[in-house]
Amino acid sequence: MSGTIKISPSILSADFSKLGEEIISLDKAGADYIHVDVMDGHFVPNLTIGPEVVKKLRPFTKKTFDVHLMISPVDNYIKQFSEAGSDIITFHPEATENISHTIGLIKKYNKKVGISLKPKSNISLIEKHLNEIDLILIMSVEPGFGGQKFMPEVLEKVKILRKTISEKNLSIDIEIDGGINFANSKQVKDAGANILVSGSTIFNENNGDLKKNIGLLRSG
Repeated sequence: MSGTIKISPSILSADFSKLGEEIISLDKAGADYIHVDVMDGHFVPNLTIGPEVVKKLRPFTKKTFDVHLMISPVDNYIKQFSEAGSDIITFHPEATENISHTIGLIKKYNKKVGISLKPKSNISLIEKHLNEIDLILIMSVEPGFGGQKFMPEVLEKVKILRKTISEKNLSIDIEIDGGINFANSKQVKDAGANILVSGSTIFNENNGDLKKNIGLLRSG
């Protein structure tokens, strides 16, 4: 885990009619990662993009593709999203029958492994897998749609995980996603998150000035 704060803009808030151009703009604006939300309409109540879209977007940037799979059963899609150009593949423990097996599948394709916890998901779901993963994604809204209000109660989970990671001397990033804006970015960083996912704030604030908004989230 790097001490540097990284910003991972969510393309869920981008203009889907020109996603390639939007990714180029995010790259130029200083985004560290590109966050791709994949939803199946089954695990979460929304439907977004599949591996073919990720594959088509891959040539537009060399930045890390931070792919969050909100699909079940997730194992059926690891190969496709790996081959499409994902760099980090994050899944939910509730979306697999065997967490260690899913971790192994992702590692088989030499991708970084993330596990995501929904607001009501307990840390105990992933505790015994901490030494197998690279990233924990804490959802600060119920997954499914962009533009939701931040749930501050998840910060306690971030604090506990950061303390545990430190005590075990592990190298794990803590990413947070859901309602992240200028008003709460310092709060989430102070709690121990080092990767911030943001969509609406980056694309809509300050008349859509991507560079300014990314900078404010990083330094605020």
